Formats: sequence, C-alpha cells, structure tokens
Amino acid sequence: SVLCCTCGVPIPPNPANMCVACLRTQVDISEGIPKQVTVHFCKQCERYLQPPATWVQCALESRELLALCLKKLKSSMSKVRLIDAGFLWTEPHSKRIKMKLTIQKEVMNGAILQQVFVVEFVIQSQMCDDCHRVEAKDFWKAVVQVRQKTVHKKTFYYLEQLILKHKLHQNTLNIKEIHEGIDFYYGSKQHAQKMVDFLQCTVPCRSKASQRLISHDIHSNTYNYKSTFSVEIVPVCKDNVVCLSPRLAQSLGNMGQVCVCIRVTSTIHLIDPRTLQIAEVDGNTYWRNPFNGLFNPKQLEEFIVMDIDIIRDQKLGAGAGMRSNKHTLAEVWVQKTSEMNTSQQYHCRTFLGHLLNIGDLVLGFDFANSNINDEYLNKMNPHHVPDVVLIKKSYDRSRRVKRRNWKLQEMARDREGMDTDDERQYQDFLEDLEEDEALRKNVNIFRDASKIPVESDTDDDGAPCVSLAEMLEELSLTDATGGEGADMMTD
Repeated sequence: SVLCCTCGVPIPPNPANMCVACLRTQVDISEGIPKQVTVHFCKQCERYLQPPATWVQCALESRELLALCLKKLKSSMSKVRLIDAGFLWTEPHSKRIKMKLTIQKEVMNGAILQQVFVVEFVIQSQMCDDCHRVEAKDFWKAVVQVRQKTVHKKTFYYLEQLILKHKLHQNTLNIKEIHEGIDFYYGSKQHAQKMVDFLQCTVPCRSKASQRLISHDIHSNTYNYKSTFSVEIVPVCKDNVVCLSPRLAQSLGNMGQVCVCIRVTSTIHLIDPRTLQIAEVDGNTYWRNPFNGLFNPKQLEEFIVMDIDIIRDQKLGAGAGMRSNKHTLAEVWVQKTSEMNTSQQYHCRTFLGHLLNIGDLVLGFDFANSNINDEYLNKMNPHHVPDVVLIKKSYDRSRRVKRRNWKLQEMARDREGMDTDDERQYQDFLEDLEEDEALRKNVNIFRDASKIPVESDTDDDGAPCVSLAEMLEELSLTDATGGEGADMMTD
C-alpha cells in the first residue's frame, strides 16, 4: 500500500495516488449535469412534452418516462458514462420525479471514479395544442358525417359494433349522434380518411369530400383547412321489403321484383320469398338502380299460421341465380291476430318454412290492404304482387330479455334529438343478432355477469339464443389485482 498524497492514509496504489475521499473533494464528475430539470405535463390528456413538439403518454415510473427524462439530460452527460438509472419514490401528487443516476468518468492520470447522485424533475403544467383547440371550441380539423335516410337504425347499431371491434373510435376527438346519423370529429385529415375507407369496405355507401379555408399565412404559404367527409349509407335496413326495377331484377338472375332484405353487410343481401333466390347488391349497383323500402318497421303486423304446406320441388326459370340453402319454401294460410273474430285469411309464399308450424305467430306486411306509392310496384302486374309478405317469426320479447345473459359495448357519444323508440330499435337489433349467426361473427359479444340465466322448461319457447362459446369475458382491471388486494392474500 501507499500513502495518500493529500491526507496520508494508507491506500492501495492507484494512478492518482489519492484516496477516494480526497479524490472526490478535488474532482466532481457530475459537474455540468443539472440537478433540477423542468418537465412539461398536460393535465387534460395526461401526456408529457417530448421536445420539440411531441406529446407522449407515459405512466409514472415507466420505461417511457425514464427514457423521456434521460433525453432531457443527454446533452449534459456527453463526457460521462451512464451506468445505472432508476426512480426514487415520491408522493404521486407532489409534482416531483426523482431519479437516481450512477455515472463513471476517467479523472487524474487514468483513474476511474464512480458517483451516485439524484436529479429532481419538476412537473410544470402546460396545455398541449390538441387540448388547447378543444378548450377554444376549434378542436377538429376533419369531420366524417355518416347519414342514412331511414326510420330504423339497425345498420348504425351494426356499424357501431364493427367500429368498436376494430378500435377505430380511439382517434376521434368527439362523437355526436344526431337525427339520421352520426358525426365523427378528428384532429387530422388522415384519421378521417381512414374512417371513410373503413366505411366504404364495411357498408354499401357513397362519399363526398369538401374543405373550407380557415386561415392562410402569406409569408410561409401555409393553409389551414377544415375537411368534411359526407358518407351516405344506402337507405335499406334488415327486414325491409323492397321492389326492384325490372332491369335490376333481371340482371340478378330473373328474380321477383318484390324481395326481402335479410342482411346488410358490405352488400345488401336480398331473398325472393316466392322462389328462395338470393342475390347481393353492392353500393355501386344500388346507386345506379336505387330502390327504397316499401314499409316502415312500425307497420309490421302480427299474423297466426292457420295452415302450412312445404314446397319440396320448385323449378326455377331460365337464367335463375343461386337459391338459399338456409331457408325452406312453403305456402301458408295466415290470419291477422287483430281479425280473429272474422273469417278473413291470406294466402302467401314464404321463405320461413323451416321455422313455422301451425299456430305460430309471425310478423309480416299486409300488401292487400295497404296503399303503397312506389314507381316500380305500381307498374307491376297485380297478380304478381303478394297479398302478404312474412318477415320473421314472432317470440315473446319479455321472455327473450329475461333469458339474455349477454351484452354489447357502446361508444361514448353525445346524443341530440333522440327518438323515444330508440330502446325498442336496439332490442330489435339484439334479437337479430340472436337469430343470425353470420351477423354475430363480426360482433364482439360479452357475457353479462349481472344476469344469471334461469333455465326452465316453461321459459323455453324455441327462441334462438347466443351460445356461451360465442361470448367474451369483459376486461375488468380490478379483477387482475383483486380490488383492494385483501382477497388475494393467502395464509
């Protein structure tokens, strides 16, 4: 051992011939590194500023926050070597973040000195540009206006579930539900364009784009625009009865002009109730040959099946298209439940032969006693117009609601001018999901823990229901930690 050249204490030999205590009094390797640094934080969106203009989401004591804080010190630590960095605990509301750093540096005559010190980051509040626009009521740069000129909102309920499944609502600044549609507000035009592209792939629609000049800087030649995208969905919903033009009916395989819409996805799925022919009409075809629903869903009437005869061998004409394998053609005699005291009965063909039995209740539209104003229907031969078109089998709604042990997610949105029958329309959509397995494949269905289904023979009326295998468990963050943590402790 040698003596320290300053204090004379025996030490192992080193290039500086000084003990560590004396070396630290002579040299401070943390010199030039600030011990207190300011970090900007936005209270509204809870993001930190990463200079020059990026705002990032960071949780307390996360790797992202550690990287952000170290970048603040990067320029002043170019002459030292960083060995370790970690957070010291501070009270979450203290607006202080303390970080313990371990650094090394080569000092006198090649001796390497290591030092541990604490840097304190002071959090200062600063509103980010996005939140500033929201507070100034000038928060959106682009808006997507989705409209459908129909009474029923089944297509919108289906669209909402697709948006939730693909998480396209995360970039929206605001969602406002108004009459005949929904408005999606975005902070950038790219996000709005992404939503329009998604809608065009999901539902049959057409879109228009326009933009309005807000300001113009003549010195830098920069323009500030607000963009508006108008998306119009075809005005046909599930369970609508439509009358096709003769030209369109012929191009779809010589099917009948009076058809029933059984589903609306990226195309309109139609079925001919007289022949079981099915066809799909996409958005472009629809806008070239438009057609409208003949009846309002509120005009559905309840019939009782008096007699039914299944048609086994149905010969199709020349040039006929595909037939449905999921439905069965039948001839039925029905009577209105409101006319049970009379002898008035109606004869019709239906595609519901696989569901109906004598005595069943079924919902349908009464053509015989209706005054319909449609240009194609008025030109049809009266003998080819059916007296009644049956749409779907009727079940007891109260029982179905009682047995339903699942639920759907909903988007958080502002509601304005809502109709009083929105709840009834939503129940109709839930019943459609139970009856149509193909529709359920595109929807996330969650098990409702608040409902315990009671299975009994008296409640089972044959109504379709969603199987347990198709349900998802809803994510709850309190489940993973056990709430307060007391329930997870073991002896």
